[in-house]
Amino acid sequence: MTKRMVIMLAAVAVVFGGVFGFQAFKAAMIKKFMSQMAQPPQTVTATKANVSPWQPKIEAVGSLRAVKGADLSLEVSGVVGEIAFNSGDDVEAGAELLKLRDDDDRAKLDSLKAVAELNEITYQRDQKQFQLQAVSQATLDTDAANLKNAKAQVAQQQAILDKKFLRAPFAGHLGIRAVDLGQYLAAGTVIVTLQALDPIFMDFFVPQQAVDQVRLGQQVTVRVDAFKGQTFAGGISAINPKVDASSRNVQIRATLKNPDHKLLPGMYATVEIPTGVPENLITLPQTAITYNPYGDTVYIVDSKEADGKTRLTARQNFVTTGATRGDQVAVIKGVSEGDTVVTSGQIKLHNGSTILIDNAVAPTADAAPNVPLDR
Repeated sequence: MTKRMVIMLAAVAVVFGGVFGFQAFKAAMIKKFMSQMAQPPQTVTATKANVSPWQPKIEAVGSLRAVKGADLSLEVSGVVGEIAFNSGDDVEAGAELLKLRDDDDRAKLDSLKAVAELNEITYQRDQKQFQLQAVSQATLDTDAANLKNAKAQVAQQQAILDKKFLRAPFAGHLGIRAVDLGQYLAAGTVIVTLQALDPIFMDFFVPQQAVDQVRLGQQVTVRVDAFKGQTFAGGISAINPKVDASSRNVQIRATLKNPDHKLLPGMYATVEIPTGVPENLITLPQTAITYNPYGDTVYIVDSKEADGKTRLTARQNFVTTGATRGDQVAVIKGVSEGDTVVTSGQIKLHNGSTILIDNAVAPTADAAPNVPLDR
């Protein structure tokens, strides 16, 4: 009986040992398999966090307009008799540009001048007669009134005749002629545009929060997409004393020198207004920042030695960002100078991810990229 019990216990021990041994073997094999299935290193681009000078500034967009500009037209209608300018001419103030046919008006003016001269003669003759008491005071008064009326009619007709002439109201640069010789013009028809181009104004808006950083005489730098890589200097000449109630912006006007007439009214332009003194800030490409509702983050690259090999891992870190310029962003807090920061490929990373750095195709980090302003 005892012998049978020992044999049974031994058999049970063998069975349970086999079961537990198999489970241990299975767990070891699963662990080995899972270790072989670990996520492979993720390829990203990265850059060193460097300190660079950073000039605080206000950026805005606006439009150029002439100091003096007008679309010239006549107050009266008529047929074009003479054209005294060419498209694109520079003219002085008062220069005659165009004349309508005025034969009838000039003839009427000559007639009224003749009547006025006759009234003048009559008045002077009656003055002498009045001294001899040959005519009454009433006659002399009538002669004086007739003379004044005749002169007024001459002045009126002369004013009508003068309206047949188009003269430059100020010195400037003419545009393209829009009428031809012999053409009938209705009153108000635009004949040509006249623009004074040097200097030239730029009008733009800034938020009301920036009003205390803007002052008269402050220097500005203007760029237009027509002249890539070229800047135009100027100064603030006027600040609107009223804030726009709908946008809460304030209109600012800058005056720019334009001796070459490169800048034209109506051009779209960007303006930069330096404010404060330059600072030294850590600068990163904007693509390095992951913007989230709960905070902005970056991935910092950590280097570890394991089994004689260097292993790169990504560590997520919260940052505080400042202003931007071009493709760059200033980092106030969260990144130290010299840190290696991931600039692209963050979407596939998490804390502790193994990474490989390949900067063959890296994001740009230009402080002033040449991007067309009308994009």
